[in-house]
Amino acid sequence: MAVVPHGWRDNMDKINVEIIDHSDRTVDFVVRGLTPAMANGIRRAMLIDVPTLSIDTLRMVENTSVLFDEMIGHRLSLVPLTTPPGEFEPTDVVTLTLDVQGPATVYSGDIISSEKLVQPADKRIPIVDLKENQRLAFEADAIIGTGLTHAKFQGGVAIGYSYLQSVTVNGNLKKGDSKTPLIVHGAVEDSGKIIPTSDFGHNLSNKYPNKKIEINDVPNTFVFHVETDGSMSSNELIASSVQSLCDRASDLREGVSI
Repeated sequence: MAVVPHGWRDNMDKINVEIIDHSDRTVDFVVRGLTPAMANGIRRAMLIDVPTLSIDTLRMVENTSVLFDEMIGHRLSLVPLTTPPGEFEPTDVVTLTLDVQGPATVYSGDIISSEKLVQPADKRIPIVDLKENQRLAFEADAIIGTGLTHAKFQGGVAIGYSYLQSVTVNGNLKKGDSKTPLIVHGAVEDSGKIIPTSDFGHNLSNKYPNKKIEINDVPNTFVFHVETDGSMSSNELIASSVQSLCDRASDLREGVSI
C-alpha cells in the first residue's frame, strides 16, 4: 500500500490546488502549501518517473532513402507512442511495422502497430522524403522505459513551475515616471483572486496602465505548467508522477524497517 511521502503528511490538509487552464495535453495550475523541495520533487517525477513506450529496436527490411538506418532509427525513437498508464508491464514488447514506396513523404501515421492501445500520438511527424523507386520498410519493437534512462521515454515535454506572484497597486504613475513593462508568466494573485497572465498578454502594464505596481512571491505557492508529448493526458501524467512519489516513500519505509 502506498504511503504519503514524509514531510507531506502534516501539510496534506493545507494543500490546495486551483486549475487555471486545462486541455488534454496541457494544464496550468496553482498549488498552495508546498515547500520548494516538494514542488521540485513533483516536477522531477513527471520528467523521469512515469513510464512510456518508445521504439528501441529496429529491424530494417529495406531503406533506399537518403538517410542512413541509424538516422531513421533516431527519428523513430522520438515519435511519441500512446501509453495508457497501467496497461503494460516492464517486460512487454509492442511490434510496429512500416512499408512505404516513393515518391511519398513518410509520416509517423504510416506506422502500423500490433497493439490497438499503442499508436503514434501525432500522425503528421515527418520521418523522411522518398523519391521515385525509393522504399522504406522495417519492423520495430517498442518497450517501456522512463526518462531516468533516456529522454525518449519522457512523457512530459515542457514542465516547469515558479512562485505565484501577488500584485499590489501603489497609486498612479506621475508624469515622467518610468513605464517599464512588468513581464510575468503563468498567473498572478490580485486581492486573493488568481488571474492567468495570458489574459493581459503577460504584461502587467496592460492590466494596470499608468499604475505603480509592486510584485512579491507568495510563500509556498507555486504555478505549474505541464505539457505532455501525447503519450498520455496531462491528468494521467500528473497522477502517475504523484503515485511514483508515494511508491518511493513506501519502499523507503519498508527498507528502513527491516
